[in-house]
Amino acid sequence: MTSDQAVFTMKGGQVSLDRRPVLRGIDLTIEPGEVVSVLGANGSGKSTLIRALLGLTPLTGGTTLLYGRPPARFRDWRRIGYVPQRLSVGGGVPTTIREVVASGRIARQRRFRPTSAADREATERALAAVGMTGRAGDPVQALSGGQQQRVLIARALAGEPDTYVMDEPTAGVDADSQQLLADTLSALVSQGRTVLLVAHELGPLEPLITRAVVLRDGCVCHDGPPPRAVGAHALPGHDHVHPHAEENPVSTLDWRPTP
Repeated sequence: MTSDQAVFTMKGGQVSLDRRPVLRGIDLTIEPGEVVSVLGANGSGKSTLIRALLGLTPLTGGTTLLYGRPPARFRDWRRIGYVPQRLSVGGGVPTTIREVVASGRIARQRRFRPTSAADREATERALAAVGMTGRAGDPVQALSGGQQQRVLIARALAGEPDTYVMDEPTAGVDADSQQLLADTLSALVSQGRTVLLVAHELGPLEPLITRAVVLRDGCVCHDGPPPRAVGAHALPGHDHVHPHAEENPVSTLDWRPTP
């Protein structure tokens, strides 16, 4: 894998769920260092696209590559930090905020190796970046939806990946936390990190976006400059509907495709 290799490459991507076409002939390439927002109305296929790029939702047609490899053959998951829409911790076992955030280091750890000082430091930096240091020992089940979203973002930050994939990272998050996320991502982008995010309202993230991909009925209807001056709602296929129900929740502790 070379550093200048495309992060994601999808050609003719198609996905059907319950025999219903969701993605239709998607051609998309995300290059290193880009900050790309995926926009579109509710049900247009935004979350499905993100999951298909990661290999979490299988294609029914076409191909997709992750750093030059099919997702099922990709092994270097430390390069990817994924923020799903919701936190899902199964089994009813109490899990603290710090434990969830620290799980973002798993892809960087060797099997049976104890947690290192670098792991602990990265976890603490991530907690601080989302303003959750003071609550690190609290159970995640006690948090509001917006607070849980901040924990998911911290988990991705802790892994220190090359690419961040975020599905509605500002959904239910207050204005101060949105600005905190924008400041954090700005610093990461200045270091050459790649960001691919699904968004409804760009808000303080708007100045960071270098490219907008707009979906309509599972097809790309715009791929180019972001809606700087005119606003997202002037782009084709984008309307003011809150899109939070395209996909089932994904466990923050185990999201990678099964080989």
